[in-house]
Amino acid sequence: MPKVTLEDAVVHYDRTGDGPALLLLHGTAASREQWAPLTAQATGFTVLAPDFPGSGLTIDDGGPITVEVLAAQAEAVLDHAGFGSAHVAGHSLGAVVAAHLAGTRPDRVRKAVLHAAWPATDVRQDAEFRYWLDLLETGTFARMLPLMAFGPRYWEQATSEGNEQLVKTLETVIQPGTDRQIEADRTVDLRPVLGRITAPVLVLGSAHDRIVTADQQRELVAAIPDARAAEIDAGHGAPAELPDEFARLVLDFFSAKP
Repeated sequence: MPKVTLEDAVVHYDRTGDGPALLLLHGTAASREQWAPLTAQATGFTVLAPDFPGSGLTIDDGGPITVEVLAAQAEAVLDHAGFGSAHVAGHSLGAVVAAHLAGTRPDRVRKAVLHAAWPATDVRQDAEFRYWLDLLETGTFARMLPLMAFGPRYWEQATSEGNEQLVKTLETVIQPGTDRQIEADRTVDLRPVLGRITAPVLVLGSAHDRIVTADQQRELVAAIPDARAAEIDAGHGAPAELPDEFARLVLDFFSAKP
């Protein structure tokens, strides 16, 4: 697996396929493995999927994580892989990082898909993120995740036994640096950079998102000069809840001619 060193971090990333670069940035508590379903369908792209610090194989000094540092690491992955620019897709915290990269280094981003991004963390979200930190301390974060992440389409077909098995699986895959990533969520403020994004952007919202509101999605679309909106009938965790539909929306946007 390729890796690149930037200051105190050794960032590991997957590289698969061939063609224009597609940089995928994962969400809080996840890793590059979040993108396996989309990567499997991303024919015609060179997919680059890094682990953030605290996730997967990436290591650093264990200090605070910032959106700015994560964006710099994403850019370092592009440099190491030999690409001047890329299509960039992110989920949740990864979408925030993608937006920051697009606003501060517009020459590096060809198009961007921002799923479940938000312009700035408000009081309600901060209360939610503080609650997540409490659940991590008590060991019950995994039990909350399906309730937070999935919409009605999941619950209509779920069984109690199946959901319990999912919770047990999540207990084994929650990343060691989840608390550091949640602290980064608490500090998000993209408002100074959104107007500087020059790439075409798809602001992809989830109809049943408990974390990011429709008003926040509209604020993103209004603030980004070349943005359009789309919605998927899922919860915050759409990449896992509806992986095929999510992949189609993302890849169709990147494949469409200008």
